[in-house]
Order: sequence, then C-alpha cells, then structure tokens
Amino acid sequence: MKTLNKTFLVLLAIAAVGFTSCSKDDDGGSDGAAAAGTVEAKVDGSAFKSMTQTSTASYVSAGGSATVTLQGSDASGKAIHIIIGGFDGEGTYQLTDSNVFISAIYTEANVNDPMNTKTWNAPYQDSGIVGEVKISQITDSNIKGTFTFKGKNMAGDGSIKNLTDGSYNLNLTRY
Repeated sequence: MKTLNKTFLVLLAIAAVGFTSCSKDDDGGSDGAAAAGTVEAKVDGSAFKSMTQTSTASYVSAGGSATVTLQGSDASGKAIHIIIGGFDGEGTYQLTDSNVFISAIYTEANVNDPMNTKTWNAPYQDSGIVGEVKISQITDSNIKGTFTFKGKNMAGDGSIKNLTDGSYNLNLTRY
C-alpha cells in the first residue's frame, strides 16, 4: 500500500509539472500598442509603422492544418512578414530553427536597385530560439498580438537586425 501511495504521489508531481510547463505556450500575452490596421516595431531601436493600405492578415485552413500570415510595409519599402504554420489558436509561437514552419522576415527594399534589397530572416541555421509571436486575440475578422525577433541577413553580410516591441492589430481574411 505504501508503494502505491508513493507511486501515486510521483505521478501526481509529474502531471503537475507537465501542466505548468505547457501553460506558457497558451499565453497569448497582451494586445500590444499597434493602431488598428498596422504592424509596429522597433528595428535596432528605430520606429517602424506600417501603412494600413499595405497591412493584412490571412488565415488559411486546408488538409487539417492552418496557417496565419501577418504582414505590413511602410512607404519607404520596409516590411515585416510573419508566417505561423500549424496555427492552433491564441498563444505563443516560438521562432526557432527546430520548427521552420514558423518564421519572420524583415525587408528593406531598394527601389532604385532591387537586386540590393536586403532581408533578415528568423529563424536561421543553428539559431536556436530567436524570438516569439504572441496571438492575444483572434476573431473572424481581426487578429492582435505582439512579437519580437532577431533576423539574420543570410544572403548578404550576415548582419543581425533586432526587432523589439513589435505589435499588430490587423484585419483578418479567412480562406
């Protein structure tokens, strides 16, 4: 009987640890500070705010899997694009090289010389965890949340861009 009680207590402790370690993944955080219809962030400390005309979010469900895409660009050709493959609702999605179906890209387009457009991607090879995207609210027509990531310029100089204080408040189209 004592062995049964000890076994029960050990199993109960393991279950408690399991429940508490999983709950953080379901934390979608706050809505963030983005104005309606925009994506906002600090890129290496400089403010980025997308135009409402060039900002959108989509939800695509096919074959039992869902993907959410968030994007916004400003008038100068800078853009943020986030893809969450395997989307399963509000919560936190890590940007890590162990799951390439969740990614983020920061782009600085060069309209005078498109071949010199630069992009910084997250995750990248051997990056580990380099950011997260939090979905705090999703409805039939809107999605809100926050993000942060470090992107690497893989095709150029290998530089890193730090995107902090990111947030989005976007109209959502479902397909």
